[in-house]
Amino acid sequence: MSALLKRVGIGLAATLIASLAAVVLPDHVQIRDDGRIHLGAPASMPSPSAVAPTPESASSPLARDAVDEVIRTAVSAAGLDPEQGRPTVAAGAGMNRTGWVAVREKAAAQSEMDAICADLERQGWTPNPSGDRPDASRSYKHGGWYVLVSTRGKAQAPSTTSALTDSQTYLTLTGLQLDLSDIPLPEITVRIG
Repeated sequence: MSALLKRVGIGLAATLIASLAAVVLPDHVQIRDDGRIHLGAPASMPSPSAVAPTPESASSPLARDAVDEVIRTAVSAAGLDPEQGRPTVAAGAGMNRTGWVAVREKAAAQSEMDAICADLERQGWTPNPSGDRPDASRSYKHGGWYVLVSTRGKAQAPSTTSALTDSQTYLTLTGLQLDLSDIPLPEITVRIG
């Protein structure tokens, strides 16, 4: 019985690892017809002429200044003045991250977030539905950058220096430039079943 439980435990652990990898790096997880799960770079890459470029792959990398302008434009499209908020990263610091935050009334924050998200899509940013909570956060990608739009109140961001009242929340846009292709992944094949 102990050997059976050990095999079941190993199978469950392998399934959990593969599931987590599929969520974090979906382009690097292949589940074959025979039940094998391959983690790492795809075994065979199709020729570039056989693959139609996606809007993301066809776009050139964006500079931080361009992402700052995208954020200002989206905030303005929501009817907000970008100057009423504040940058989350100082100009010239951290060229691979940027952001904007403002204190907003909870009653209006959701519709403002919806308007910002609609403008990001209008500007060509691709929604990333994995893990998003439409009522609290949404993420988008474009040109090597990811932008997270979120509303978070006192319960999620407690601070002794917070000036938030019970009717207020933070409206935040956070931009990160990520290049996951530089991260080496091990080549692992797991047989389940």
